Amino acid sequence: MLLKQKKNWESIKGIKLNTKLTAIILLFVMVPIAILSGVMFYNMEQSTINENVSFMDSTMARRQDSIRNNIDSINMTTQFFLSDESMNSVLISAKNGGSYSTKDLIAIYKNDVAALERLINTNPVLGGARYYAVSDNVQEMMPVMYNASRMERQEWVEMAQTGGWIFNYQDHLFSSSDTTPMMALITPVTNKKYGRLGVIEANMKMRTMFPSLYENVKSETSCFVTKDGDVIFGRNTNEKVKSIAIALADDIKDEAMDEYETPEIKTFYSKAEKSVISGMYIKELSGTLVSVEDISGSLNQVYNQRNAFVIWMIVILFFLTFVINLLVRGVLKDFYAVLYTIRQVRGGDLSVRTKETGKEDEMGELAHQVNRMLDNIQTLMQQNIDRELLAKNSQIKALQNQINAHFIYNVLESIKMMAEMNEEYVISDSITSLGKLLRYSMKWTSNTVLVSDELEYIKNYTALINLRFDYVIYLSLNIPEKIMNQRIPKMSLQPIIENAIIHGVEGIAEDTTIYIKGFIDDPDCVIEITDNGRGMNDEELENLKKKIAGEIETSGGSSNGIGLKNVQDRLNSSYIYFAPYSM
Repeated sequence: MLLKQKKNWESIKGIKLNTKLTAIILLFVMVPIAILSGVMFYNMEQSTINENVSFMDSTMARRQDSIRNNIDSINMTTQFFLSDESMNSVLISAKNGGSYSTKDLIAIYKNDVAALERLINTNPVLGGARYYAVSDNVQEMMPVMYNASRMERQEWVEMAQTGGWIFNYQDHLFSSSDTTPMMALITPVTNKKYGRLGVIEANMKMRTMFPSLYENVKSETSCFVTKDGDVIFGRNTNEKVKSIAIALADDIKDEAMDEYETPEIKTFYSKAEKSVISGMYIKELSGTLVSVEDISGSLNQVYNQRNAFVIWMIVILFFLTFVINLLVRGVLKDFYAVLYTIRQVRGGDLSVRTKETGKEDEMGELAHQVNRMLDNIQTLMQQNIDRELLAKNSQIKALQNQINAHFIYNVLESIKMMAEMNEEYVISDSITSLGKLLRYSMKWTSNTVLVSDELEYIKNYTALINLRFDYVIYLSLNIPEKIMNQRIPKMSLQPIIENAIIHGVEGIAEDTTIYIKGFIDDPDCVIEITDNGRGMNDEELENLKKKIAGEIETSGGSSNGIGLKNVQDRLNSSYIYFAPYSM
């Protein structure tokens, strides 16, 4: 797994810079657009769902009011029939085998039957209301009074004794009855003295009670679930809706509120069905009205808009990729020119230079700095070649000095012996100091020496210098042992002592002291050389500093500062950092 990730990272690193920049720009442009468009289309989808849920919920609320009004109409009609004493008397007479005169029947027809008929006719939602006697011993008075034989034709005859609601039946009162689906409230008529007298049927068309079952709405299907679990459809049966309705009816029935509260309406969106489902439990009917609206068409419009947006964004993405890549390549044109120059340099061609356009931007500055860097590299390489030639020449000269050194040492030793034989001990000591001085100068086995060796050389040098003057130059040494054991470039202190004698001590021509002090300033070791000679004015000091720094060209001579300039250069080439001089 780690190897695979490493390979993927290496493949990413191998992509060109302009491709990376193009990808980054596209990423920063497209990601916010993708997020915003995703949020926008999600909100559109949710808005479509919420609108349909809200509309279905309000529609179910209107249906609820209509159904309750229809139920109230049936109940009121039934109560009015139950309270009609004249008609109840007719039912009692029929049960007991009694009879009415023609005059009485005409009176009942003109008064009671006509009143009941007007009641039925003035209620447009009511299909009809009828009495059924328990026997055929009754004078039928249409359209409200019928005998038992008529009742036997009806599908609900088995409910005559218990009563209740009957749904989706056909009226078979007459042989010419149509096939319109009906529903009715069956109510037994009883008397404490005479028992069951008959049955009242208050009916209504199913279309009137449940118009949603029969409406030709393409995306919506409604059904009614009875308390027995029967599912009634007004049009074609839909098995998917049937299973949804049964499950929803069971849930709503369990959560139904008491009879004094408004029946519950439960509306929600089913993602699996892409439909808005609403159920309403009707407590008076002990059943549930369920409506399922397929909103896949509305959602598909949102999805189609989203897909079209994605397609256009892909097209725009390809176009932007081409345009941005051209722009980035234009911006990086100077960079690639610099990169080409660097590759040429890596191949060994140090003479190549990047064309400078003069633009005052980062790329223009980069080209300028690369050219200056190549100039410096060539200069440094030439300087390195010159140093190597100088080192070779120094080695040749050292070899020549080694060839002549034995002869010089032998001559000096002979002079020393002659001086000692003549008891010229000052001359003997001077010859000894001169021999040590020459031996130290001619010995170049290494470019660095111990500080103690350099100081020993300075002592011999000072002893020989004192032979020239009538006054004495003293050396004051205050060097810690740790500094004594440090290595420094050979002949790096002697030119400074010589400079102090020539420019400081000779001018006053009297006994004087040169102080050499060393101390440790972590992490540096510092050596200070001071004298109490004649000194120099500010102008002389400034010129000397410029000569040492290389700002003023120096030439041969004893007062041109070339000795100090050489010391400065040798220290620069030997150490990464050294403490600046002070005068």
